[in-house]
Amino acid sequence: MATDTPNDPAAGSEADLTGVTPRRRPKPEMTELGGRKLKPATLMMGHGYDPALSEGALKPPIFLTSTFVFESAAAGKRHFEGVTGKRPGGADGLVYSRFNGPNQEILEDRLGVWEEAEDALTFSSGMAAIATVMLALVKPGDTIVHSSPLYAATETLIGRILGRFGVHWLDFPAGASRAEIDAILARANAGGRVALIYLESPANPTNALVDVEAVAAARDALFGESADRPPVVIDNTFLGPLWQQPLKHGADMVVYSLTKYAGGHSDLVAGGVMGSKAMIDPIRAMRNTIGTITDPHSAWMLLRSLETLELRMSRAGENAAKVCAYLRDHPKVERVGYLGFLKDDLRDGTQADIYRRHCTGAGSTFSLFLKGGEAESFRFLDALRIAKLAVSLGGTETLASHPAAMTHLSVPDARKAALGITDNLVRISIGVEDADDLIADFDQALAKV
Repeated sequence: MATDTPNDPAAGSEADLTGVTPRRRPKPEMTELGGRKLKPATLMMGHGYDPALSEGALKPPIFLTSTFVFESAAAGKRHFEGVTGKRPGGADGLVYSRFNGPNQEILEDRLGVWEEAEDALTFSSGMAAIATVMLALVKPGDTIVHSSPLYAATETLIGRILGRFGVHWLDFPAGASRAEIDAILARANAGGRVALIYLESPANPTNALVDVEAVAAARDALFGESADRPPVVIDNTFLGPLWQQPLKHGADMVVYSLTKYAGGHSDLVAGGVMGSKAMIDPIRAMRNTIGTITDPHSAWMLLRSLETLELRMSRAGENAAKVCAYLRDHPKVERVGYLGFLKDDLRDGTQADIYRRHCTGAGSTFSLFLKGGEAESFRFLDALRIAKLAVSLGGTETLASHPAAMTHLSVPDARKAALGITDNLVRISIGVEDADDLIADFDQALAKV
């Protein structure tokens, strides 16, 4: 990433470059005030950006350029040492838009704030982020251990695409116990090198939680500090970063579809990965090679969205609690897979225990199981008037979809049945509309089921 000082002494001072080069880091970066550590919602308004380095613009401009001018030949050499991996950590300055750019670097700085991550990268989509991570970590003959279910495209990437190159996989159910996780890891390890442990929690679309702490403990018990110790990587799209922060519970890297809550307006596609610098460095090298970085305009739009992330997620979460309380007792509803119900579950249930240890909120996406099957689900979806019939989640508007016939259509029927992705399951993502209006919409739609 760009630094505050030129790489070559002959290039002059930072002041000499003001207005003619798109550097943007404040000096020094303000993360506390009067001994008080500033909250992420505050840092989203200016962290990682100095208006003086962009003609005084309050907001970062969009840097629509393919390449950047070096201060000197020596600086260019040093930047490429970082980009090519000859020196770890990435480029010390701006090089070429396949590698880095001002908008992307500001965005990465701010994303890391939410998870208190040491480093972060952004990508052209959530699947680009996942694919880049896996390509960086996996070799032919390796095994990926993962929780299930996963987003269908992730399962396809692991089973069908990487499988063509000799990569194997083993999975365990999202709510697996420590003993079950131990058994799967031991079985995978006996068959060869375990490249990574990939989790998705809550699972898409069932909303089942994974015990990240148990997974990390099982990994550590089996592999210790060996050089081949597989990293724990988790897709935190459904709850993060407001309602769950897996790095604090033993995960090594967190993956996001930034399309969802981070973007939040259903108008962009992007992905992100966060973790320690040591974990992120090989991912950055792979991204530099295959070019899966976020484009400047999408990065700029995400910077806009991050300013209201906490407000949007909080309102959506409050709405979801009200909507789910209504749906829970509806005569045409079999059950509601809403995490908020777990906090009041006094039984010694695994899911309730995971929720209490890992989550600070229930989110706004849930599984609605109707009484009936595909026909009843379709009638309900077709009758909605405020909620939109569309895939995705985490936007300002309420969305509803049918996973078995849409996002998870490519999953074999037997596997869908085993994972609980049934024909009566409707996935709903609650937005920021008026909660009573949403309840009225669901009420009239259920009347037609």
